[in-house]
Amino acid sequence: MHSIAFQIGGLSIHWYGIFIALGFLAALIVLQCKRRYAGMTPDQIFDIGIIAVVGGVIGSRIFYVIEFWHQFSGNPLKIFRIDQGGLVFYGGFLLVLVILWLYSRWKKLSIARIFDIYGPAMALGHAFGRIGCFMQGCCFGRPTQHCGVSFPPGTAPALKYPDFTTAKIAENGQAFIRSLALHPVQLYESLANLLLCIVLLLLFKKVRKVGQVAASYFIGYGLIRFSLEFLRGDHTDSILGMTPAQFIGVVIMIPCGIFFYLYFGKYGEDAYGGAEETAGK
Repeated sequence: MHSIAFQIGGLSIHWYGIFIALGFLAALIVLQCKRRYAGMTPDQIFDIGIIAVVGGVIGSRIFYVIEFWHQFSGNPLKIFRIDQGGLVFYGGFLLVLVILWLYSRWKKLSIARIFDIYGPAMALGHAFGRIGCFMQGCCFGRPTQHCGVSFPPGTAPALKYPDFTTAKIAENGQAFIRSLALHPVQLYESLANLLLCIVLLLLFKKVRKVGQVAASYFIGYGLIRFSLEFLRGDHTDSILGMTPAQFIGVVIMIPCGIFFYLYFGKYGEDAYGGAEETAGK
């Protein structure tokens, strides 16, 4: 883990921010490649890209602050330090869905087609984002005896899971203790999202109805998040014995995905009914 990539004068540039930016660019490329399917112009793709960044960051930060308020209660100004990590994916995801729905109504676009192309784009962007989480030391995993990663002294993982066998005492008497070996769950999720992106892109050649790719994203990511949350070690709260992310995955993401996959399969428009051919150039 190396949270700071480089410094410009007194300004520290964090790897977290760099990977978030790379994720945005990667997602934008996917959206541009699939824009004809959604009947969208390049300018409209840029619009929804900005929506993803602004809405995603705001929604993710709001949910993170609510879930981990104890980190900010003593210093509310830290709420705005998103460069240091601290985003909850589902918060940004839900806010972006609402804004995209409003945008589609305004531009008279098919929201189902927009969601379809958003699925793989979001999965790819999320893959980059989780690498940023790993570099920042947030969203860390539980202790493990195999294939673990130890985080440096002073980081959140080291404070929660200290490995006292690594303790070193400085001249001023301050102890420096690394973390125990933890599951690199951030990298697990990064790989899972990359695979999900590939599967969703391949589904465009298989599904016949609009909306089914987006529904598959709901199911796929819900399963990924539910499974990997068992390896997360940074949570302190629960809902019915599950982490908030597991609860959302089981109660909202997976059921909604299954419902919409079946619904669009029966009532949805044909996936290639001409919208992609009328897109602006």
